[in-house]
Amino acid sequence: MNRYPLWVYVTIGVALVLGALYTLPNFFGEAPAVQVSPARATLKVDQAVLGRVEEALRKAGIQPTGVFLDLSGVKVRLADTDTQLKAKDIIDQALNPDPANPSYTVALNLLPNSPRWLAAINAQPMYLGLDLRGGVHFLLQVDMRAAIAKRAESLAGDIRSQLRDKNVRHAGISREGDTVVIRFRDA
Repeated sequence: MNRYPLWVYVTIGVALVLGALYTLPNFFGEAPAVQVSPARATLKVDQAVLGRVEEALRKAGIQPTGVFLDLSGVKVRLADTDTQLKAKDIIDQALNPDPANPSYTVALNLLPNSPRWLAAINAQPMYLGLDLRGGVHFLLQVDMRAAIAKRAESLAGDIRSQLRDKNVRHAGISREGDTVVIRFRDA
């Protein structure tokens, strides 16, 4: 029978205990959250922004499970994803009165649900990529007015070039709203 020294068994035991300890955060899962960060480098996220976020959520009747300020900005932990989406819209409206020129970036996020004592020893859950999460979570917001206007301008330019190449005389090409109007000269 093979016998090993005691220190080998102690080393294996310590490795197993530490391994089990640092896998614990993976069992707690993640909670939906909203993250607020400055849109410009000249802005800082401070206690005043934290207060505005809390006030906006209170007025909307949304109860966050946690609101805190860290180095990257304000993070608001919420109970479920429906509340997360509502809170994002409310916070965005409260912090960015002019949507064309936002001061703060309000983004959807996930925060670990691990207890503080695990976070204190830097035990973080393993990051799961999109492939392990079950697919792509992607929200694309398209400015349809700008896209249609750009396409109409492009179409007007293409028609103008083709008419010129074919030596077709016209009285003008203009854009009226979402349509392109071509006026031909009378023969």
